[in-house]
Amino acid sequence: MPIDLRSDTITLPTDGMRKAMYKAELGDDVIKEDPTVNELQEYSAALLGKEAALFMPSGTMANLTAIMSHTKERGCEIIAGAGSHIFLNEAGGYAHIAGVSIRTINDTEGFLNQNEMLSAIRDPDNIHHPRTKLICMENTHNTCGGTVIPLEKLRQLTAQTNIPCHLDGARIFNAAAYLDVQPSSISVFFDSVMFCLSKGLCAPVGSVLTGSREFIDTAVRIRKMLGGGMRQAGVLAAAGLVALKTMRQRLVSDHETARMIAEGICDIKGISLDLETVQTNMVRFSVDNASVFNEKLKEHGLLAYAIGSRYIRLVTHRHIDKKSAREAISIIASAAREL
Repeated sequence: MPIDLRSDTITLPTDGMRKAMYKAELGDDVIKEDPTVNELQEYSAALLGKEAALFMPSGTMANLTAIMSHTKERGCEIIAGAGSHIFLNEAGGYAHIAGVSIRTINDTEGFLNQNEMLSAIRDPDNIHHPRTKLICMENTHNTCGGTVIPLEKLRQLTAQTNIPCHLDGARIFNAAAYLDVQPSSISVFFDSVMFCLSKGLCAPVGSVLTGSREFIDTAVRIRKMLGGGMRQAGVLAAAGLVALKTMRQRLVSDHETARMIAEGICDIKGISLDLETVQTNMVRFSVDNASVFNEKLKEHGLLAYAIGSRYIRLVTHRHIDKKSAREAISIIASAAREL
């Protein structure tokens, strides 16, 4: 079997999750009668310090639902990082379905450039410009290699504007583990927060959108319109509950494994890697030709992810132990020598 470091989305559910799914109490969630979904939503809202939460089939749908719930009109504009998942990797749903444009700004440090963000907010009285309705941030930052936004930076970014802020917190629990804080210490700065259950937390399906009760009431209707209303969804929510209650604590192990790999390859000739960016469960390094290097890794039994022409990304998860990490280091060294 190859060592699979393409993403933490390839994780499989634990035995505890499978048992919980089998035994889950079920009802029709579209009419809010699935007790397991309701429990997941209540637990998620409390965990993030929000009034309410909504179980979603995917993070992409959750982000789109958040955009539509905040903007409420076509032709307006949202602000997001040029390297953000919402802009790059969600199939343009913000434009095609929500009918809004994105004004992208620099986020190469893993967070929005504050001056650019404030300058990007449109004058609402200028009839030539779309109105700025939402600012989207990402924590941890996927494109920058799993980097975390410091709490003080979050405070600075969100305190200087009255524009609603949404967090794509797909891996917010990795961020909280790195900062050694409760996830509510991050979510407090945002009007809405999405997080994924199906990445490092290992649930098979699902994300959760959180916010005010009024916001979630709007989101329920939009989820239905987008086709995200599920019936006996408790069979999936049960795994999400186990994930939140038992898997958050082990994320630090993934961070340690990522650090181990990073330190093992940082001095290899032909590889450029900034160890300061290895904060959570991702290792991103640059090479001369990412696609060729990635194919060479695959030949040796290591699956990775090429980003553009320069970068290789590795993502650790619960199926990657220290032995696998050592093997990965050896394979990367061999690939670099051969190329």
